[in-house]
Amino acid sequence: MSEIAKNHHSARAWAAVVQRIRTEIETRRLNAVDAVVLVPYAQLMHEAREAWLAAEVAAGRSAGLVPRFETTQNWARSVGPGIPGQLDLTLDPARDLLTAQGLLRDAGLRAQRRTLDQPLMQAAAALASLAAAVHPQARDAWGQRMAALNTATDPESPLHLDAWIGRIAVAWAASSAYPTDVLFDQQPGLLVVVKGFQTEPLALALVERARGPCLSLDLDLPAPQGRVALHAAGDAEDEAERAAACVLQHLGAGRRPVALVAQDRMLVRRIRPMLADRAVSVRDETGWTLATTRSAAAVMALTRALARETSGDEILDGVKHAPAFDPMEVVRLEARMRREGLRSWTSLPQDDPVVALLGPWRESMTAARPVSDWLDALRTVLHEAGLWTELERDAAGRIVLDAACLRQPAARSLSALTERMSQDAFVRWLTQVLEAGIFVPPHPPSADVIILPLAQLLGRSPAAVVFPGADESAFKLVPDRAGPWTVAQRVALGLATRTETAAQTEAAWHSALRAPVVDVVWRTSQRGETVMASPLVLARLLAGAEQGEDPRSLRNLQPRPGGMPGPGGQALPLARMSASAYADLRQCPYRYFAGRLLNLDSADEIDEELDKRDFGQWIHAVLADFHRALALDPEASRPTRQVLADAAAEQAMQVLRFSDAEFLPYRASWPEVREAYLDWLAGHEKAGHRFVAGELARERRLDGVVLHGRLDRVDRASDGGLVLLDYKTESRQRAADRVKIGSEDVQLPFYAALLEQPPHSASYLSIAEGAVHAHAHKDIEATSTRLVQGLQSDLLRIAAGAPLKALGVGQACTYCRSRGLCRKDSWAATGEGTSDV
Repeated sequence: MSEIAKNHHSARAWAAVVQRIRTEIETRRLNAVDAVVLVPYAQLMHEAREAWLAAEVAAGRSAGLVPRFETTQNWARSVGPGIPGQLDLTLDPARDLLTAQGLLRDAGLRAQRRTLDQPLMQAAAALASLAAAVHPQARDAWGQRMAALNTATDPESPLHLDAWIGRIAVAWAASSAYPTDVLFDQQPGLLVVVKGFQTEPLALALVERARGPCLSLDLDLPAPQGRVALHAAGDAEDEAERAAACVLQHLGAGRRPVALVAQDRMLVRRIRPMLADRAVSVRDETGWTLATTRSAAAVMALTRALARETSGDEILDGVKHAPAFDPMEVVRLEARMRREGLRSWTSLPQDDPVVALLGPWRESMTAARPVSDWLDALRTVLHEAGLWTELERDAAGRIVLDAACLRQPAARSLSALTERMSQDAFVRWLTQVLEAGIFVPPHPPSADVIILPLAQLLGRSPAAVVFPGADESAFKLVPDRAGPWTVAQRVALGLATRTETAAQTEAAWHSALRAPVVDVVWRTSQRGETVMASPLVLARLLAGAEQGEDPRSLRNLQPRPGGMPGPGGQALPLARMSASAYADLRQCPYRYFAGRLLNLDSADEIDEELDKRDFGQWIHAVLADFHRALALDPEASRPTRQVLADAAAEQAMQVLRFSDAEFLPYRASWPEVREAYLDWLAGHEKAGHRFVAGELARERRLDGVVLHGRLDRVDRASDGGLVLLDYKTESRQRAADRVKIGSEDVQLPFYAALLEQPPHSASYLSIAEGAVHAHAHKDIEATSTRLVQGLQSDLLRIAAGAPLKALGVGQACTYCRSRGLCRKDSWAATGEGTSDV
């Protein structure tokens, strides 16, 4: 044991407690093993045992019989495992959620049970320790007294449901048996209760019923405060860095272990990677939400992929977590889904090997059934998907299997719950269970840093304490309490009041400050808003406490300014060029390099909501089908054309797999768009133009590169010349801007170059805002010729190694997916962005 540990105030407190227990044992002539010492929390069992053995060695006695150092829960488990009844409150989310739903249903709240099950479970859990402290034979009477406190309210009152929750919670807690009930029959030779900051009702009840001698000892003995330094950080990131630096500073000074208080769990999760980078071993006694582990995410992803109303993204997420699927088959399916916009299960190709394997699993997970049958089906799917073996190999995975009752012994405990659950209800239940679970990683043999709650510093001997998260939001004097009870009801029920809670928090705070060295860190701003320190920290500031120096050290770095990227593309194959690709090259060579030559691009979400781009895709399909049908009867009347247009609209909806609900806003505008287009078409035809082809694929070879594109429409004028049209559903003004002189528009000139004979005219046909307007490109033949000459020059320069610099400006950079690659924001201020290619 280090000198720090020997002189720590907790070590001195333990020595006094152990001496008092030894004296009582000797006075009453008991064997040490006849004494049961109840400590406030599990980690203190080891601390107490070590303190006892150290005292025996110091007194020259052999390490013989040792008192039983226990918590009430551990003592009960050692006596014998309790078997809960069907409706007992177990504090196991998997059982209690289902029991809560059943109780709400029986109370006439069936419609609200999915909403009120969590509040009811939390309210009952708050009463569990009080009910467990009542002898089983007196528990019904206790429940009746407590129920009388929760008077009925007006059904129209907003507190009506709160009152119902309170009454059901009391009845549930009072009618339950608890694993600790076996302790009422235990009569040790000596019962010792070591007090914590919070009073444990069961420990007090056992003292009252004990027939033998009892002791109640205080572990938090008065001691001088250590050296306390206060650190006001700028924001959350600054706070995390400063706290991590404090920990490293203590370790560098030989202070081990360091206690890191987990007052703000999100903040501690930022600190842990910083410590891991320095190879600091950490024992986390608080853990984190089970649902955030990779194992839980894999189970939930696969379960959601099998749901009836699942989406394309959820299907892909599920199959990517299942080892049974060939990764290359999954990649091919994903590429097809993104390319074709397959957004639901019904739209997937059933002959695909991934879909074929997923189909039987999905069929087995659809029909309503009791929860035990749901677990059987899910267990089978996990085995066949190859996920079960991975879960059993992983520490978090084993906890997931136990928390969700997926192992057979745990699942049998739910077999008595025979109410049928829908698929949605089962998925919701499984999600809630995993979100309520906690994963505590395996402890290393020895640890430099111990992450623990503030109250569990009691009785520990850390060499230093680092307390981040000491702001008014994370470190409240009175934390929020669960339950629907008023202040008077809390007093009558025996729940802690605000005054008692504040006193407990303050006691834990002052106990923590007795460590040899303490660093308290808090942030002064959060998302631009000012944040105050906790009232307990402010009290120390007002008392003139020491302001801690920033433990971070500055490093002198030699400036190495980076220049604008200018890679060459001569070594990369270039076989095909589209209009959009050449537009990228002209707007920003680097965008072309990254997106077209390296094929670096982000994948679009499959399940994005339908937007104007989808409307444009639909309009293109509608007009293509409409003109193909109209070509069979070019002289059709206006009513006939309306019918043909409506039929084309319905056909396009089916082909593109747009749902009626999603597309309703755009479909509602269709009659206005249809009439505007037919009006324009009548004038267009009156001028002598006739439809020739739509959605026309064309290619042209140019210096070893194939120019390609799909032309929306080609018409023929009365003089025999070709008319090139391109549909646009953007605003009328934006379409007009494309053909202005100096706009450097690429698309129409590029498409004109793909035709065997130059078109006499080319126009963008704006179909937007309830109107149709044609915007003609001036001198399309000359513009197309110049574009081809420029394209040839650009291709030669790329082949010669010309740098492809990031020269984009304006809109080219505002909506560029390559901006994070070129890091324009890092070099634009230097003026490099104005350089020539």
